[in-house]
Amino acid sequence: MKKEIFTGSGVAIITPMNQDGSINYPEMGKLIEFQIQNGTDAIIACGTTGESSTMSHEEHCKVIQFTVEKVNKRVPVIAGTGSNDTAYAIALSKEAEKLGADALLVVTPYYNKASQHGLVKHFTAIADSVSIPLILYNIPSRTGCMIKPETYVQLCKHPNIAATKEATGDISHIAKVAALCGEELTVYSGNDDQTLPILSLGGKGVISVIANICPQLSHDICARYFAGDIAGSRKLFLENLELMNAMFMDVNPIVIKEAANRIGFDCGSCRMPLCDMTEQDSAKLEAILKKFRVI
Repeated sequence: MKKEIFTGSGVAIITPMNQDGSINYPEMGKLIEFQIQNGTDAIIACGTTGESSTMSHEEHCKVIQFTVEKVNKRVPVIAGTGSNDTAYAIALSKEAEKLGADALLVVTPYYNKASQHGLVKHFTAIADSVSIPLILYNIPSRTGCMIKPETYVQLCKHPNIAATKEATGDISHIAKVAALCGEELTVYSGNDDQTLPILSLGGKGVISVIANICPQLSHDICARYFAGDIAGSRKLFLENLELMNAMFMDVNPIVIKEAANRIGFDCGSCRMPLCDMTEQDSAKLEAILKKFRVI
């Protein structure tokens, strides 16, 4: 059995921006402290929610470094280092390891994609290049590339391939992954609205969007489940399902970034091509945040 990177709720943390589009590091420090003080079990920097796709290499590395130094070993820091270019993913993964990341989140190759055999070669090459564990990120709705359960069986044999973030939305697929890989592969939910079902299949937590504004909620859903209070976990999960789903009324991270602004942070807007919510959707978001007493 491989060592778990974390158990519970890891936040896919947003990257706050200044009005000119540059990264707002003082505000990022505030976000990190808010997370740690409110139960978050791990921080994932430079993921989809962190807008890594529009960061320069220098920005990407600086955000990882800033997060590692600010967290200061209080919780694990997981750095997004995936790319559709294997050579670049290797270079970025090596850099993240040097900067002190505890683990890496590595998305499937996008646009050019890969065969299942190609995915094995791609992820193996990255895993061979570092000594810290990898979480594979399976999100075919964004990448057009799917890791099949049988492919996980090959991948999890590598000592550095420790986990997967499953954002397929397909519980049957995830059940098959769990059945085939067992304790050789930790499964994390990549969708807030599937956290509880995935925990019931042996998953060890969630890499969460809603945790950006409700870290204690996301932590408690997992903590109650692991403490044996299944009914309490289910109640908390179902009571807040509407709030979780509301964060995806527009393309992530547009909604969660506005929600963070509304609870008092200064996170700015997303970088283009993502844009601010429409007035109509913004009003819907405000109503939901008030309904759930987030604001």
